[in-house]
Amino acid sequence: MTRVLLCGAAIVTLSMGIRHGFGLWLQPVTMERGWTRETFAFAMAVQNLTWGVAGLFTGMVADRFGAFRVLVACGLAYAAGLALMALASTPWAFLASAGVLVGIAQAGTTYAVVYGVIGRNIAPEKRSWAMGVAAAAGSFGQFLMVPVENGMIDRLGWQGALLALGAAALLILPLAFGLHEPGLASGRTRPQQSIAAALREAFAYRSFQLLMAGYFVCGFQVVFIAVHMPSYLKDHGLTPNVATTALALIGLFNVFGTYAAGSLGQRFPKRYILSTIYTLRSVAIVAFLAAPLTPWSVYLFSSVMGLLWLPS
Repeated sequence: MTRVLLCGAAIVTLSMGIRHGFGLWLQPVTMERGWTRETFAFAMAVQNLTWGVAGLFTGMVADRFGAFRVLVACGLAYAAGLALMALASTPWAFLASAGVLVGIAQAGTTYAVVYGVIGRNIAPEKRSWAMGVAAAAGSFGQFLMVPVENGMIDRLGWQGALLALGAAALLILPLAFGLHEPGLASGRTRPQQSIAAALREAFAYRSFQLLMAGYFVCGFQVVFIAVHMPSYLKDHGLTPNVATTALALIGLFNVFGTYAAGSLGQRFPKRYILSTIYTLRSVAIVAFLAAPLTPWSVYLFSSVMGLLWLPS
């Protein structure tokens, strides 16, 4: 249990920490390449869509054969995708690397695959807590990595920073051994179910349909903030350090928010917790847009959103 939780948390810390800093690259990439912001934003949008679609298949492979193979393959894809982002000289090449390849990599190195291993190896009475710990690790990754990534961009340039992150992504490979499940290697430990049958079964549940809709809203909110807030703040005269601090605060407060949500999930119906979180998020966003924009209003908004961010 301890090995699975520690290695899973470390993988999520690294994978999500890299992902949440992509907004810092919007301005340097578009300014040097002469691209519009829409070019960068479109690649990030495709990245998230690819993550969602590829997650069906990475989850299927991990469930049938174990997470180890998926983590190794997608860890390599993550490193390659980051390196190709640095080398991409056309919008289409950037779309293929940042959008498609990194999206596939994230599908196999983040929550879905890691949660599957946790679910199979941790007792049901501790499962919600354990998933909260893994989610908090991803939040800590954002808190840790965003300032590091900003410093790397300053010292190495945006291309050198991406290459360095690509090298760091290779650490997923040795960590994957901690999630190795020999009993699943043959794929014969449980009854087989096709992906089409699994989807039909899942979509037959009203709770699954509502959860999908909720995550659509969740993903739109958090990705929009992570990608566009740094440039939005700079456009309004605030320094890049304000944006870096804001993203780091989201990660820091999300450590507490996700751990609390995991603990509350052991005691209260999860639908009430999720609906409360989404409602409070909406209130926070409206209040932020209505208030005067200052560094302290940004920090307050980021802290509140961090508490409500969860593993998005």
